[in-house]
Amino acid sequence: MLNRNRHIVYNLAGPSTQQPSSRSSLVASPNHGFSPYTKRPISMTGMNIAAASWAGAAGIATGLPPTSGSHFTNGSSIPTVPIQLNGPSHVIPAFAGMAAILMCAAGLPACFTRAAKPVSNPDSRKSDKKPSPAKDKSFRRSKKVSRKELVKGPEEVVKKYMVKLEQRTDEDCIICMEKLSDLSGYDGVSHSKTIQPDSVGKFTKCGHIFHLLCMMAMYENGTKDGSLQCPSCKMIYGEKTGTQPKGKMDLYLLPQSLPGHPDCAAIHIAYYILPGIQGPEHPNPGRPFTARGFPRHCYLPHNDKGRKVLELLKVAWNRRLIFTVGTSNTTGEADTVVWNEIHHKTEMGSNVSGHGYPDPNYLDNVIAELAAQGVTEDCLRQ
Repeated sequence: MLNRNRHIVYNLAGPSTQQPSSRSSLVASPNHGFSPYTKRPISMTGMNIAAASWAGAAGIATGLPPTSGSHFTNGSSIPTVPIQLNGPSHVIPAFAGMAAILMCAAGLPACFTRAAKPVSNPDSRKSDKKPSPAKDKSFRRSKKVSRKELVKGPEEVVKKYMVKLEQRTDEDCIICMEKLSDLSGYDGVSHSKTIQPDSVGKFTKCGHIFHLLCMMAMYENGTKDGSLQCPSCKMIYGEKTGTQPKGKMDLYLLPQSLPGHPDCAAIHIAYYILPGIQGPEHPNPGRPFTARGFPRHCYLPHNDKGRKVLELLKVAWNRRLIFTVGTSNTTGEADTVVWNEIHHKTEMGSNVSGHGYPDPNYLDNVIAELAAQGVTEDCLRQ
């Protein structure tokens, strides 16, 4: 059996947090959350058990006062045993009585009492230390709210990344295929109170020009995540997110090397996604989708560039960009989980299918594919 270090990345409804593990993590990163919600403690309050205090039950069982030791005529006495209870001071009377009977049978009569509460200075319980942002739940909650507030409506997003032009050109709008000097082809389909059907704008960075109403229609048909992508050069404005269903990403470190990378170990990635129901961002909301071939196993060399690709894949996973729901190019099945234009190597020791090693250009190619999805080295510095 192979020795493997394991790390888990969860893709849940919301941002994820780090999961502690008894085994060492493959890559430690403070910017990622990798664990599920913490488990709730089991509560005994709903069991409807008839209970009494430890001291009272012990006193009933022994026939002695629970608060002090008892003295006999010959001068002997039963010692008092203080008991410190954590939480509610209620136990089953039969248990307390049994404990007293067993101690008496052993020649050790005792009276159980509740230990006195320690007297402490109220000021000593106060701490001058402030909770760190990573451990302060209210801080995390405020970050989530502020991030949601950044997502504006279609008009605000278009105006944020595009500048309106007063001069018209006779070029074609590649979205509606109408002249930029004419009305948008989406006039009557997309409605806006502030954007006119003949309004034209250009992107602030790449400079490509489109009907503003066409860009608004394109945004409304996407994931509505607050980002825009230029239809001409594919430059992404904002943070792009995808439609990947919920799942889990496991990471392992294998001692074996990959063909073409003999000087290092291998990184093993396992993706887990279960069948489910499509959401509003999927092609057929409300209909079930399948998840064939999961878990899917992929491999990277454990060198500098391989670890860099791994960190970029973590970002892409958290942004729901690795998979999507669509039609399989292999089987033609619709409404199933498919790869989302970020190629992975699924063969470890061969390259029979073309999805294995050796492949000297793979790491550079996948970095370019990730950049096309808006995942670059700049994301790792945030």
